[in-house]
Amino acid sequence: MRVGETAEMLLNIETKAVAQKGITGLETAIILIAFVVVASVFAFTVLSTGIFASERSKETVFAGLEEAKSSIEPRGSVIAFKANRGGTETIYKVSWVVSNSVSGAPVDLTPPYTEGGTGTDPDIVASAEYKTVISYTDHNQHLSDVPWTVSWVGNSNGDNLLEEGEKAEVTVWLLKRETGTAVTDAASTGYWVADVNGSHGMLSSGTLIAANGQFTFEMKPNSGAVLTMQRTAPSRLDTVMDLK
Repeated sequence: MRVGETAEMLLNIETKAVAQKGITGLETAIILIAFVVVASVFAFTVLSTGIFASERSKETVFAGLEEAKSSIEPRGSVIAFKANRGGTETIYKVSWVVSNSVSGAPVDLTPPYTEGGTGTDPDIVASAEYKTVISYTDHNQHLSDVPWTVSWVGNSNGDNLLEEGEKAEVTVWLLKRETGTAVTDAASTGYWVADVNGSHGMLSSGTLIAANGQFTFEMKPNSGAVLTMQRTAPSRLDTVMDLK
């Protein structure tokens, strides 16, 4: 081989060596670490978002179950009582018994009124902080907060909490009762006006319950499901009526 050819071959080898490029092990490690860090941050973000969403979903489900779970249930019949109002026979109060459902939370039945049996009933408890509200609805009117009283039936520990094993008779007063007057007297009942509690029964501008009249009560505790009872007055009003 000639000297010129040898020199040319050496030049080509040197040129190729200079033209070749690559990365070192350190650069590879840096790039790999960067990928791992980015992937870790992304995974942490996804997991955190998923856990947060799961917790919120769980809270929503539990809140829905708590709201749907009934704490009170009726026991027995709904009893209606007849009276005379200005010459018209009507229902002036309605009673029913409730108990605490199995494993239900205690229900606060602090009453806004009491029944004294003298003068005019019921008697307002102006300072009562009552948590349970009862509303009345028929085809002619809606009363969002009607006066009601409570009496305890059977076992009771003396407080106003309806707990497991206890029963309470709730009485809703659509009209005020003149207790010294017979229910057949035209003045035996009177209309309501709004009181300091903001509740009232039938107003003078309202429509009295007549025979075959349909009406609905909703008992709304502080928590738990609403107890709804729809009834129809019989075709003939008696002094005491079992509405089943």
